[in-house]
Amino acid sequence: MTAADSLARSIPAAGPVPVFTREEERSAYREMLLIRRFEEKAGQLYGMGFIGGFCHLYIGQEAVVVGLQMAAIPGDQVITTYRDHGHMLACGMSASGVMAELTGRRGGLSKGKGGSMHMFSKEKHFYGGHGIVGASVPLGAGLAFANKYRGNNNLCWCYFGDGAANQGQVYETFNMAELWKLPIVFVIENNRYAMGTSIERASSTTNLSARGSSFDIPGEQVDGMDVRAVKAAGDRVAKWAREGNGPFILEMLTYRYRGHSMSDPAKYRSKEEVQAMREQHDPIEQVKARMINANIATEEELKVMDKEVREIVNRAAEFAQNDPEPDSSELTTDILL
Repeated sequence: MTAADSLARSIPAAGPVPVFTREEERSAYREMLLIRRFEEKAGQLYGMGFIGGFCHLYIGQEAVVVGLQMAAIPGDQVITTYRDHGHMLACGMSASGVMAELTGRRGGLSKGKGGSMHMFSKEKHFYGGHGIVGASVPLGAGLAFANKYRGNNNLCWCYFGDGAANQGQVYETFNMAELWKLPIVFVIENNRYAMGTSIERASSTTNLSARGSSFDIPGEQVDGMDVRAVKAAGDRVAKWAREGNGPFILEMLTYRYRGHSMSDPAKYRSKEEVQAMREQHDPIEQVKARMINANIATEEELKVMDKEVREIVNRAAEFAQNDPEPDSSELTTDILL
């Protein structure tokens, strides 16, 4: 038996989509709803001029990070690129701290100096937010190397997009990650459009889960609009990585409803396409329908939950608009000289 045959026989197989417990359904719904409402409010504040620079919203992709965080254990690291607000909230970073960073205020999670794309939380094991396309991949491998060096049971959940999947540094990292059997899960959030270009126009091979095949890194495509499928895939590959088998690639087939950033009118796709995704595959509406049909929650209970989430987001927005800006002395702190 060849090494490749041995690998193929031991790769965790995808099974049927599991049934969530009552608690899992409610928790997933609330976490995704918090991200959705937060991003909607961030879009409003951007339009009002409270948020400057770039602002990339996660609306539509909520099931990916929420499902994978359900598969994570304490101490696992998360690192991603610039569409990062949802990842921060899923990691447990405060809505007020994230929103204040978006508006450049003192109470922001990077003291108002990082903005939308550069927030960090050592406490929550969140290592950015990176504006350079694909930068999260080699940095994520470094975090995974630290886990291996320390001999702990943690892994790094390293997120990047379909556009970043064509970057050279990604493949250099794949080679080292497999060579050193690093405990890392490469999560490709394939939302079908790299900035304004569809994946079919930018990639010669569109099955991104197979991009690690020449390095013997297994991969799997997952319905990134179904939080249950995401969580199940996360459970399988986390076990694989924690047992010392090296990296795994999860290609999350997802979709962003908004433009690439707030300045993108998204004229490269039809309104009908976006509407069809909202009506047929919305990750939050799927959970809502399941809970109502299974008598896990009533319409009234879900309205109450939505009200509670909106109150959290509104308080965060109020804080972010009124918190003081950083003192000018902060210009020379937290930098390498």
